[in-house]
Amino acid sequence: EKFKTLKTQGNDFIKKGKYEEAVNKYSECIKLNTKECTIYTNRALCYLKLCKYEEAKQDCDHVLQIEDSNIKAFYRRALAYKGLQVRKKNIAGI
Repeated sequence: EKFKTLKTQGNDFIKKGKYEEAVNKYSECIKLNTKECTIYTNRALCYLKLCKYEEAKQDCDHVLQIEDSNIKAFYRRALAYKGLQVRKKNIAGI
């Protein structure tokens, strides 16, 4: 029950564009249930919005270990890789 409440709160924060708050709610959800893939993909979305690409990639990697055909995880991991590539280029000054 608490899990559902936290997940709903996280989803509401995403709709409002409050990604840091949503990450906190999803992280609390993960403490209660580590097997729920949607929490990780939702948190990955938040990390992407916050330009935290490494964290987003890790969440997607975790989902794909549990569910190797999760489309959202593949897609968001690709976005995370893209973000990391752009960051590397910016750091290198290219």
